[in-house]
Amino acid sequence: MSTLTANGVHVARRPPAEADGLFWRLSVDQYHAMIREGILTPDDPIELLEGWLIRKMPKYPKHTLATHLLRKLLEKCFPENCGWYVESQEPITLSDSEPEPDNVVIRGTPRDYSDRHPGPADLGIVIETSDSSLEHDQGWKKRIYAKERVPIYWIVNVPDRRIEVYTEPSGPATNPDYAKRQDFGTDEVVPVNVDGKEWGRIAVNDVLP
Repeated sequence: MSTLTANGVHVARRPPAEADGLFWRLSVDQYHAMIREGILTPDDPIELLEGWLIRKMPKYPKHTLATHLLRKLLEKCFPENCGWYVESQEPITLSDSEPEPDNVVIRGTPRDYSDRHPGPADLGIVIETSDSSLEHDQGWKKRIYAKERVPIYWIVNVPDRRIEVYTEPSGPATNPDYAKRQDFGTDEVVPVNVDGKEWGRIAVNDVLP
């Protein structure tokens, strides 16, 4: 599998198309079966992306801080029993992937997901905090979320000190993508829009380390 180097760390790119004939790709059901049987455990630093088992990126202090700060701010936007809640670094189940985004705004309450993980129809905003994984999140992850019609995708871009907001996903396509991107820099505020409603606003400076 090809890799790129970001800040001295190897980041997995999407495997080349020719790899499909050389390696076995897992379905989501097979991935779940491996977890149930203990073949994969919570201590294994991997996630399923388009059928590939991919090693998750190390979490550096700036990444951890930005993720924590944003979750606290989002929780103020979505108070208890409002119809949405905030989760961090837990699985969401897509058609051929099971990523674990840094923050997610999810429809309903945690009790609604006692026997499954949230899927595309349950997601309001999916957020990745990007430090060493920036190109990965702007490329492969964005492609996956656009393909699954995740309505809003944020990247907390730590190196460039901005929050990128992607909307209008294409759904399945030759090159899935979002039609609109808006960047919010320092001293700007990001509207928190979910399901056609603005729930609050978050200052970029309050999120960035």
